[in-house]
Amino acid sequence: MTEPMLPEAFKQKMEGLLEAEYSAFLASYGEARHYGLRVNTLKLNVEQFCGLTRLELEPVPWAATGFYYREGDGRPGKHPHYHAGLYYIQEPSAMAPAELLDVRPGERVLDLCAAPGGKTTQLAAKLQGTGLIVANDVHPDRVKALVKNIDLSGVRNAVVLNEDPAKLEGAFAAYFDKILIDAPCSGEGMFRKEEDMAKAWRADWPEKYADMQRTLLKQAARMLKPGGLMVYSTCTFSPEENEARIAEFLDGHPAFAVEPAPAFGGWAPGRPDWLGGRYARG
Repeated sequence: MTEPMLPEAFKQKMEGLLEAEYSAFLASYGEARHYGLRVNTLKLNVEQFCGLTRLELEPVPWAATGFYYREGDGRPGKHPHYHAGLYYIQEPSAMAPAELLDVRPGERVLDLCAAPGGKTTQLAAKLQGTGLIVANDVHPDRVKALVKNIDLSGVRNAVVLNEDPAKLEGAFAAYFDKILIDAPCSGEGMFRKEEDMAKAWRADWPEKYADMQRTLLKQAARMLKPGGLMVYSTCTFSPEENEARIAEFLDGHPAFAVEPAPAFGGWAPGRPDWLGGRYARG
């Protein structure tokens, strides 16, 4: 994807936020994409897979079961190993939320916006067949892909739901040890991968999605056990959907606090300074 494909309003917004870093940000759209896959340890361990595959792999630093592979290297999405559920094709950045949730065997885990199931199967592998994972998505068509990927990965301790999260609050009040909210968003981080997303994007999308995200955070908080851990993630750069959502949530939920995340290469901390002092605990 080339730079001119980016919406003009998006470029102006990012230039205002990034200032001196903007030129490097813009140049990144001309760099080669990173491709990744994650070994499904419900079917074999990493060592067994590496001894089996002919793909040239490089470890993803933040995911013990994640690997980079080269573009055009053996078409891994067509390989029998993929269709046997030995690995899941997943962006390396998309592996981060489930890793940060730090799921342990025996826990009760909720993936609130789960389709198509990449993060669900990643969380399920960490449970090692114990505990429970509840995978929910509000879109019926997307749930079909979720069910397919759960089945292909050999997950046997999952419950798949197609419900409005508002209906789950009462049934699962203070029930889960860990909750992942991979929230619907304006998708600015997907522009390079999906050009149609860049063409469809509108400047008012961040505020539109922010309302939905605000509700999801409140609903998830009611389903988390005291002392539990919740990870909120998006695939957008918008502070309205990221820093602002976390800051506002913390203002309204004093029992919650931000946990520090590891500092891997290529990762950057949040930018509460982008909020202009709008929230007390940003």
